[in-house]
Amino acid sequence: MPIAMTTLPSGLRIVTDKVESMESIALGVWAAVGTRHENLLENGVAHMVEHMMFKGTPTMSAQKIAEVIEDVGGHMNAYTGREMTAYYTHLLKEDMDLALGVLADMIQNSTMPEDEVERERGVILQEIKMYEDDPDQLVHDHFQEAAYPNQSLGASGLGTSSIISGMKRKSLMDYTSHHYTAQNLVVSAAGPIDHTNFVEKVTSRFDHLPQGTSKPYVPAHYNPRPSLCERPTEQVHLILGFKGVARKNPHYPAIRLLSALLGGGASSRLYQEVREKRGLVYSIQSFQDSFHDDGLFGIYAGTGPDLLPQMMPVILGELKSVMDNVTTTELTRAKTQIKAGVLMAREKMMTRADQQARHVINFGKPFSVEEMVAKIDAVTPEDVSLLAQDVFTSQPTLAGIGPLKNLICYDDLCKKLAA
Repeated sequence: MPIAMTTLPSGLRIVTDKVESMESIALGVWAAVGTRHENLLENGVAHMVEHMMFKGTPTMSAQKIAEVIEDVGGHMNAYTGREMTAYYTHLLKEDMDLALGVLADMIQNSTMPEDEVERERGVILQEIKMYEDDPDQLVHDHFQEAAYPNQSLGASGLGTSSIISGMKRKSLMDYTSHHYTAQNLVVSAAGPIDHTNFVEKVTSRFDHLPQGTSKPYVPAHYNPRPSLCERPTEQVHLILGFKGVARKNPHYPAIRLLSALLGGGASSRLYQEVREKRGLVYSIQSFQDSFHDDGLFGIYAGTGPDLLPQMMPVILGELKSVMDNVTTTELTRAKTQIKAGVLMAREKMMTRADQQARHVINFGKPFSVEEMVAKIDAVTPEDVSLLAQDVFTSQPTLAGIGPLKNLICYDDLCKKLAA
């Protein structure tokens, strides 16, 4: 069986996806913690910990960690999400032991020296400034915060400049010891791997992880409001959003298809109606984010300020249209797009390792391609229309950055959606 999973007595989970024909291997450590596990007063600690994991152990300096992987032609990186953090490498198969050793040392023995904390604090403060200068990215943070105000699920992954400026090393070390426990971690690998041998190597390397599970996070409470930021930009960056579904919701495959057919590509309804037929935007797309206990559905558009009064009615009209009818043809196209995306993504070992780790964290087990495809194929046009009715009749979230004087007011928007 190409995909295999083992849970060690410590609680550490190990998953492998065997691909014999490859010369490279992707492997990493995924932690079931992210921004929503933070205290709001320490917003940004999860992301700062991710940075600091690369800054030294008792046996390796920050420079050595960077050099040891690159010396063999490999690549190493990390990311922090709202409910997950990952550290991963991609390198030749004969260097697997080297990568495991580096990852195990980082995760279990990171020292986070004070001088490195100060240096990395400056790096993150610059990252925050760069992000704030990018309105089409920043509007997504504003949208998330508007949907989940005063909640860690709505907080920025980077944190704020004021909080990061005052972040203490102790907060970083405490977060690591409380959350980077065996029960919260998954070691995942893809490539020409023997599962039994890999489990033995991981067991010997990851031998002193802390025990325990993270404190339960505060349940998500979708409580939308408008978030409008007036700026003298050339374009208006706008997100109109609604309450979506959680990852384990049986309608999860349907909401993925709804996003694909509504705004997932050049053949989608919104792209055709708003851009191709009317020329009202350069960029328009829909997206859905599903979390452990809730979800969001959003439509992003970038347009000229003078075109807002024409654009919004067209978008609202398409929402009402998809609630009334989804054709077999467009649903088949959306299914094909998603299934092709799944299959093509699996040509990359890093995507395979990441995908299986996510499945284990989110669903408790890995999934085969056949299982993923079957869930998509089972959705009917009626499933998508009924789901659209639930989604688009929920209270909307509205976030915008730019010259907004021509934007419909939030109360009028709610009335039009309810009509």
